[in-house]
Amino acid sequence: MATAHPDTRLQGQVIAVTGADQGYGRVISSALAHAGADVVLIGVNPESLAAHASIIEASTARHGYGEALMGGTAIPIKADVGVPLDWRSAQNRILEIFGALHGVVHLADKRAHSSFTLLSEGEWMDLFNCNVKSAVAITQLTRRYLQSTWLTIIGPHLDEKGLHVSPQRGALRGLVEHAHVEDLRVNLVLPGRAPSGDETLDKPLADAVLALALPELQHLQGNIVRVPMPQVPARGSDVNVLHDVRRP
Repeated sequence: MATAHPDTRLQGQVIAVTGADQGYGRVISSALAHAGADVVLIGVNPESLAAHASIIEASTARHGYGEALMGGTAIPIKADVGVPLDWRSAQNRILEIFGALHGVVHLADKRAHSSFTLLSEGEWMDLFNCNVKSAVAITQLTRRYLQSTWLTIIGPHLDEKGLHVSPQRGALRGLVEHAHVEDLRVNLVLPGRAPSGDETLDKPLADAVLALALPELQHLQGNIVRVPMPQVPARGSDVNVLHDVRRP
């Protein structure tokens, strides 16, 4: 049986992924590592970050990325990117370890648990800090210290409803569309729906992020990319089918 050639499209790239231990962050960080990138997993839960890093390392080793020169490594760093000093500290740590940071994938997709009418001031401020403030802070610190580093922002998914979502998307869109003024390469990706937890179903988003990370596409900036996503099968559908089959 022929041995599959490892994917080395992102070999030599160091990419940080925020919120890497949950939702779309897990799928994206795994995809980048499988394409040969050294991935830095950023989040607030050190246990889940370390667990996901171990999964990535084991998976890339099975696919032929065992040697350090091949990339595909994953390291966890605890940081709350809603706090600029935390991100600055994480950025410095990455530079100490790798000597470079080529790109950042920032998950600015925190969702509300209330409708617009019932949204409390505290929940709105939490959404704003997690999605907008963090994106602006990361962009500013990138411009200040790592101007050649690209940034891909994952915004609130397109199925997210409520009047509170529009100001967030609008702020992120304005940031991305005008980042060229500061000579920054920033793009915004909007998933078609919330993460499913199934890597196969969520793969289209990971593919879009991976494409934007490719060195040959480094000229792309200021784009708003809408990614259609396959629908998640309804829970219990298999049970219903079995009941239909057994019905006389």
